[in-house]
Formats: sequence, C-alpha cells, structure tokens
Amino acid sequence: MTTQQAPATTEELQAGRPTGPLVQGYEVIIGFETHAQLSTASKIFSRASTAFGAEPNTQACAVDLALPGTLPVMNKGAVERAIKLGLALGSTIAPRSVFARKNYFYPDLPKGYQISQFEIPVVQGGSVSFFLGDEQKTVRLVRAHLEEDAGKSLHEDFVGQSGIDLNRAGTPLLEIVTEPDMRSTAEAVAYARELHKIVTWIGICDGNMQEGSFRCDANVSVRRPGGKLGTRREIKNLNSFKFMQQAIDYEIRWQIEELEDGRAVQQATVLFDPDTGETRAMRTKEDAADYRYFPDPDLPPLAIGADWIERVRAGMPELPRAMAERYVREHGLSAYDAAQLTHSPALAGYFQAAVAAGANAKLASNWITGEIARRLNQQDIAITAAPVAAAQLAGLVGRIGDGTISNAAARQVFEALWSGEGSEVDALIEAKGLKQMSDSGALEQIIDQVLATNEKNIAEYRAGKDKAFNALVGQVMKASQGKANPAQVNALLKSKLGG
Repeated sequence: MTTQQAPATTEELQAGRPTGPLVQGYEVIIGFETHAQLSTASKIFSRASTAFGAEPNTQACAVDLALPGTLPVMNKGAVERAIKLGLALGSTIAPRSVFARKNYFYPDLPKGYQISQFEIPVVQGGSVSFFLGDEQKTVRLVRAHLEEDAGKSLHEDFVGQSGIDLNRAGTPLLEIVTEPDMRSTAEAVAYARELHKIVTWIGICDGNMQEGSFRCDANVSVRRPGGKLGTRREIKNLNSFKFMQQAIDYEIRWQIEELEDGRAVQQATVLFDPDTGETRAMRTKEDAADYRYFPDPDLPPLAIGADWIERVRAGMPELPRAMAERYVREHGLSAYDAAQLTHSPALAGYFQAAVAAGANAKLASNWITGEIARRLNQQDIAITAAPVAAAQLAGLVGRIGDGTISNAAARQVFEALWSGEGSEVDALIEAKGLKQMSDSGALEQIIDQVLATNEKNIAEYRAGKDKAFNALVGQVMKASQGKANPAQVNALLKSKLGG
C-alpha cells in the first residue's frame, strides 16, 4: 500500500512545525536548483555548436564572445524544450516571458552579465512525484527559466595561472527551481533521480552528468522544531547522485555541529570535494539584489501562443507517470512496480516487448525488477545490453506459468541464458533435466513412501504444527530431486493427510 505525503505549506515552514524526520533533534530543509542543458544542436542565442569535447574556444562565435555590434537571437528549439518540460510537470507555460541581464563578473563570462529570466519565467509551478521506498512523495516547483551557460575556467592544466574555455558560453540551460519541500538526503536524491528521468524521457536533455548536462545545486538548512527557518547554504554543481548524497549528508552534519557549538551558520555558496568528502565555502551567497537584474534591451518578450503549446503537446511521448498508471490499470501491477518499470524508456520497452511476446505481466515485472535489475546493477550495464532478450524472458516466464519448471529451475535456466550457455528456453530445460514432475501417479508413489517413513511429522502436523507439513513437503521435493510440482505436492499431501 502506498501513501502520499503533502509537502509543507509556506505557513507551516514559517511556523516551525516539523514536517519530516529529525536528525540529532534538528529538522532538515532542502530545496534544489537544477541546470538541465537543453539538447539543441546550437546555442541559445547563436548558431554555434553545442557539441561536447571540442578543442577549447573553437565553438564560441562572435555572439557568444559578446563582440561589439552582435545581437542575440532566440533559439526556437530551446523554447520548445521548455514547453515540453512544462507540459510534463503540469506547470503553467507563460504566454509572455521576459529575459533579463544578470550582472556579475567572472573571467569566463565574456559579456560581464548572463542572459537569464527573472521576474517572468517561461515555466511556472508544477510538481515532481516519486517513490521513496513504498511512500509516494511530491516536490513542488517554483519555476523553470531559460538562460545561457557561462564558459569554463581551467586550472588543472596550467601552473600559476588559469585558462578560459568559452565553448560552453551561450549553451542553452533550463534552470528548474523547487520549493524547499525535501526533508532528508534520501528524498533529495530520489527527487533528483526522478527529474533526471523526466528530462531524458522527453528528450530535452541527454542527462550526462559527467559532461555537465545535468547539474544540481542543493540549498540546505537545519533548524530546531518550532524554531525559525535556518540559514541555508548552497552546494553548487553536484554532478553525480553519489556525490549529491555525500555532500548533503556532510553539510547537514556540519551545520548541526556549528549550531551545537554555539556558532551561527553563515549564508554561503559551497563546493563539495569528493576527495575529502567535505564541503568548503567558495563565496558569500548572493541575493537577487546583488545581481542587479534588469530587462535585456536586445531581446523582445518571448510570446508563446496556445497553438504552439498544442503542437508541442501532440509530439510528446507517453509520460512515465501516465505509463505507470496504465500498467497498474491494464496489468494489475502495484504502483511501486509500475514506477520501477518506467525508470527509462528502454526498460519500459523491454517490459512491453516481453508482454507482447506472451509473458504474464506480473511474472515479467517480478523478474525485471528483481533478478534482471540486480544483474544490471552488478555488472553496471543498461537494459539494452542485457544478455537475456525480452522474448527469452517471455519464454522462461511462460514455462513457469504452465508448470513446466519450478521457480528454482527457472533460476538455473536464467543463469544459462545470461551466461550465453544457451539461447532456447525449452532446449535448456531438456538438456538440464529441469522439467517438473507433474504426473500425479508418480508423485503419489513418492508421497506414500515419504509418509511411510515420517510418522512423527504426520503426528505433529495433525497436532496443529505447520512446520511439520513443510518438512514433509521438503522430503517429497528431495525424493523427487527437486522436480516435483510444489503446488501438486501440497495438494496431494493435504488430501492424503485429510487436511
């Protein structure tokens, strides 16, 4: 059974009511800002390429470098990807949104400002729902706005100086901002995984965290229950789920230790060092006023008509949440299993192919979310590289369903399929002698022999001890070398024992 927990309202947060588990007597409050690099071939305001891995400064054109006389031109593909996200998350898509200049001075920011959105973002509201164990959680979104990326400062390849690579300058980003709805590291990581799934599912971002296509900033604060909201620190540029968990866990412990020692937490932007497992302050955290936002005079307001939204909607794939609901409705799966199967389009496709090949949906789901998922994780491979094809799984599941083999025998067949020992389910069953004994006459002979030599277990069973019955079943299975049909064994034993 699943439960749905509503996020805390702003009033509840300000009132200090605890809305989640406590850590050392403190409530943890987490919000996220995620930068998803949009999957356009060119940059947000120029025609320069966004391809990853080019030589430094070979993909920065005059517009990206902010040379005199150049003007930005909006990339329509970037806008359509923002619309897709809004539709996927149940957000409001603003019919009119505005670009602004966000002023700050870094060596890798050639304009001296970043073109972003401030007062009127393109995507407003919405939510992301996901499972944490068997509990369904929902994180509300504040907004998602379009902006350009900055360049990159290079420190490792130079001694006593830094290099600047402006290839990323102008790369289109969608910054997705949540309400402070998360109450634990596990919840924060689960949210990030779900958002990652959604942006890759609808094809607006390739999700490659190592290349910087999906980067998360976590705003973390702690407070005593009933107290005012704590001071938040922002952990920047978390580019793996493993580091995300380590960084937030460390930051929570650090803030609690500061408060317990009588020191105040100062608002700051921090970086996580995976080598030490610690966060360290990078700079004092800026507020909106520090960036001196004002409307960009070179860009007119972005107008999105209802007809444009409908055209984008018509091209959207079935969303994972809708697909999971369909699996529950059509196949009788649990909401949790359906959510697991829709982890990626490839995994959902594998399940659907198995069902199309005749597999019982529930049995196929159990194998995919169980043994197959375990093997994939163990070997760190994707479902597309699984040695057992969907049609083979369907054949295996079919032989379990029709009683040809037991679950234990099915694991042996699966192992042979996975290791490449064979490719035909029926041939492997025959070669390994795994076919279940379902002949009632032969089974009755074995059962009679077992009953004749186990009077003590029979007496204990008739005295009400269920374990004695299980012992008798075990003796029959042993005598049949594991080939007896367990369901038939149970039925025949109970019939003979009068139970």
